[in-house]
This record gives sequence, structure tokens and C-alpha cells, in this order.
Amino acid sequence: MESLQLGTSHLKASPIIFGGNVFGWTLNEKESFRILDEMLDLGITMIDTADAYSRWVDGNEGGESERIIGKWLKERKNRDKITLATKVGADMGKGSRNISKNYILDKVEDSLKRLQTDYIDLYFTHWDDDKTPVEETLEAYQQLIKEGKVRVIGASNLSANRLKESLDASAEKNLPKYQVFQPEYNLMSRKQFEENIAPLCKTYELGVTPYFSLASGFLTGKYRSEKDMEDSSRKGFVKDYLNRRGLEILNALDQISEEHQVDNAAVALRWLMQKDIVTAPIASATKSKHLANFTQAIEMKLSSEEMGKLDEVSKM
Repeated sequence: MESLQLGTSHLKASPIIFGGNVFGWTLNEKESFRILDEMLDLGITMIDTADAYSRWVDGNEGGESERIIGKWLKERKNRDKITLATKVGADMGKGSRNISKNYILDKVEDSLKRLQTDYIDLYFTHWDDDKTPVEETLEAYQQLIKEGKVRVIGASNLSANRLKESLDASAEKNLPKYQVFQPEYNLMSRKQFEENIAPLCKTYELGVTPYFSLASGFLTGKYRSEKDMEDSSRKGFVKDYLNRRGLEILNALDQISEEHQVDNAAVALRWLMQKDIVTAPIASATKSKHLANFTQAIEMKLSSEEMGKLDEVSKM
């Protein structure tokens, strides 16, 4: 597994990165602290969040996840043990995305305050606004790196064209380079990343930290019918997966998980972990048993035949 270069040191990414979108959404503060403690006990030391988490919940305005993480870091006095990633640029309620220089320089201060830290290890462009010159965005990050507020930058959800434009501008104009790309990538969603983005990540030597590694919980096998998702907070994310291809993928996961005596989630995560292009997948947990899947994924190994079977059944 590759290292993520953070500042002047090379910090090994956790085998799995904890996804902080659940904090302030499906977990309250007390529950979040418990899961964070258990996460660290398992040796998972990297947390991924964003300023927009979890604005989609009624009554939330964004920043809830960062605020909970920041309070946990302060109370546990363990900032030095955690590699912290957050993001900027998503719609924060004004109906548009923004990655202009002034906006980034303003919003980073909000994130630092909520996280109760004076630096961010990995700061992502969360979404493109499709209008700010890439040089302007990178200049904002250059200033933040110079000020010591950000160590390394990454990008998420950029088109192949905008990502390449950004990477070329970094080289040509001596601006900071995106070191990591965060795509949606899992057994259900492969085509967009593999065809358009993965070649760029290889050419420009970017780390890759996929989100929705479990396809919003679909790959755990808990959603196999419309009835299964009736009361789920993730219904909007997973309803489109409930088709013939999705059920065939679940069937393959069932078979492999039974062979290894692990849960489906562990197999789906392990498939990502064994992809050469992937540095570490991002996954969330709301229960201790979910974290047990992380341990299973870290400890198991898929054979080439099993990887091939999953590749075949999930191809687009």
C-alpha cells in the first residue's frame, strides 16, 4: 500500500480511512465519540470529513461532523495520532459550489475552528464549481501551505479534464500539486473512475482514496428488496442498485464471504484494498460490528480467482 506524502514526512495511510459523514447524521455526539475511540483502538488513524457534513439532515447547516471530531480530538488530546482530511467547495446552502481563492481562505478558518486544530493534514477540493480558474484555486492552497494551515492537498469529484488541467498548472506554474484523488469507486460504481480518472492517477502518481466503498451500505447485503430499504436513511443512495447486476454482485459476495467466514462488507472492502491503484478505501461505521468488518478486511486476502470473479460480475 502506498504512502500519502504529508508535508515533509511520509505517513502511512490507515489500511482503511474512517468516513466522518456519519457524525451529526446517523450518530449523535456521544455515539460518535464511542465509535471514534473504538476506531483508534483498532489502529485506524485517518479520518475523512468535510465542511458540508452533514448539511443534508433537517436542522443541520454543515460543519456538524467537523465539530464533533474537533471536540473528540480536544477531549482525548490525540491530535498527533490522527491524520485528518477535510474538504471545501461543496454547496453550503447557497445553491452553488465555490472554489475561489477568497472563499477557500475564508472557509478553511471555519474548518480549523470547528476541528479545534491549527493545521489540516489533507485538504480536498470537494466539488468543482466549473468556473474558477484552476490556478486561482491552487494559489489559495499555496498560501495555506505556506502559512502551515494545510500540509497536502487533494481533489474529489473533479472531471478528468479539470483534474489534468490542475495537475499541469501545478507543474508549469510552480503551484501545489494534488497528491490524492478521492473518487466514488466500488463494485457497483466502476466505469467512470476506471476509464476516465484512473489513468491520470497512474500517470501523475496520485494516491487514491475511494468514497462510498460499500455503495452506501448496499454491498453489506442488507438491502435485497424494496422492503429492506423502506425505513433506511440511505434509501435515496441505494435504490438504483437494486437490479439484476446488483443482486448478482451480492450473490458473488455471499459466496466469497461464506468461504472466508467473514461478512460481505469485508470482502467488498478487500476488493478495493487489493486494487493496485487504491491507497486506502474510505468506509463509515455506526456500530462496533461494522468496525469488526474493517478488521476482517485488513486480515483477509482474496485469491486471484476471487478477485477475477468480482471483477467479472461487477463489470459495466
